[in-house]
Amino acid sequence: MSPAPAQLAHFVHGREVAGSSGRNGDVFDPATGRVSGRVPLASKAEVEAAIESAARAFPAWAAVTPLNRARVLFKFKELLERDADEIAATITAEHGKVLSDARGELTRGMEVVEFACGIPHLLKGEHSMNVGGGVDSWSEYAPLGVVAGITPFNFPCMVPMWMFPIAIACGNTFILKPSERDPTPPMILARLLKEAGLPDGVFNVVHGDKEAVDTLLDDPRVQAVSFVGSTPIAEYLYARGSAAGKRVQALGGAKNHMVVMPDADMDQAANALLGAGYGSAGERCMAISVAVCVGDATADALIARLKPMVQALRVGPGCQGDPDMGPLVTGTHRDKVRSYVDLGVEEGAELVVDGRGLKVAGHEDGFYLGGCLFDRVTAAMRIYREEIFGPVLCVVRAPDFDAALKLVNEHEYGNGTAIFTRDGDSARQFAHQVQVGMVGINVPIPVPMAFHSFGGWKRSLFGPLHMHGPDGVRFYTRMKTVTARWPTGIRTGAEFSMPTMK
Repeated sequence: MSPAPAQLAHFVHGREVAGSSGRNGDVFDPATGRVSGRVPLASKAEVEAAIESAARAFPAWAAVTPLNRARVLFKFKELLERDADEIAATITAEHGKVLSDARGELTRGMEVVEFACGIPHLLKGEHSMNVGGGVDSWSEYAPLGVVAGITPFNFPCMVPMWMFPIAIACGNTFILKPSERDPTPPMILARLLKEAGLPDGVFNVVHGDKEAVDTLLDDPRVQAVSFVGSTPIAEYLYARGSAAGKRVQALGGAKNHMVVMPDADMDQAANALLGAGYGSAGERCMAISVAVCVGDATADALIARLKPMVQALRVGPGCQGDPDMGPLVTGTHRDKVRSYVDLGVEEGAELVVDGRGLKVAGHEDGFYLGGCLFDRVTAAMRIYREEIFGPVLCVVRAPDFDAALKLVNEHEYGNGTAIFTRDGDSARQFAHQVQVGMVGINVPIPVPMAFHSFGGWKRSLFGPLHMHGPDGVRFYTRMKTVTARWPTGIRTGAEFSMPTMK
């Protein structure tokens, strides 16, 4: 008999709080298809209680020196390292990604914690002496107050850690609304922050759906909202949050292209596409889902290498053995991805590898889908235009470099892209002319390190500031400029003209 599903709680003012709305959602083990937990879906009143906790905690936390805030984060990072295996296993259990990928997710999140530990340096303003006679000017960075993060299922630890370490290091208090599909990893983060010495109320977790999200968007005490997810929801959050006077950064969908030039190392390109297209079952906003091959000979050579590699992908439970790819996050999402493969066949694309019939022995009820590979996809097809978010790679054939660049630039999304080539001129031209926020040259997934900023262009990002790095610090602070003059014995009369520094 399977154990009864665990009942999760919210985390408010330093302790776990049982849900009181009467509404719950199922949390699945994607490897088996069984319900492993029940997550409470917060009511408006429950979210408001978390906001009140964060608002009460803000004045005292903002008054803590940046150095002492950083010391809490240093301790938090030590605890993350201590419990890394447990956290990775929990990610795999609720998301489905393989353990090595879960560990990699946690490592990339910890890099942002490390960056945020440098907050005393990052909050340094600028100072100018004698901008006028006896007048000095300087800038300061002040925290916003209560801020919120709304995060997706595909990175239950990394994406929250793109947000809250910088936010709290800057002196804000934070409310996290994680995905209800894999809610346990964020709760572990909350408990570790408390163990690290973070005061109660500075970090809170509320689970929920649209009711919780709308409460965060509408409440005037919430000063800023960060989001990562699909473009329709990103656009909704940006419009509603901005209308309420909030600062919003909303990262949306993606359709990431990798241009393969005729001079590329085809073995290197094929290996890059295999990992970038099928890693984490394609459930990454930076996954490569389109390979644009310049010339038919390039496409034929690439397909010849890719076909047996995709057919040989080892698919199974992420916590058993050493699979290349685990299940998708839910049965509903698996069925949606499978329907896109059906659609591609209907649209006339050539299905080179069909993973729809995959069954994993002993886990027949798990949410598995084998790797799928399409050739001769065109820009008119929905499988090219729309984000599939699964293990489906589309190969598009372009006659030349200009046509390939045009394809990338004309797509509505502009999150990430890459080019594989040995030619420096092609690489340089592509990097400067492509209309995409993150570019890789012989690097398939060009996710910036924590001390740079992450974000796309076009309909992949709503708002002017990207995640983490310098933009993250600017997003979670307000600049204040001070101009000061002290009495020096010089007396002047009133001046009615525009002030100038003489």
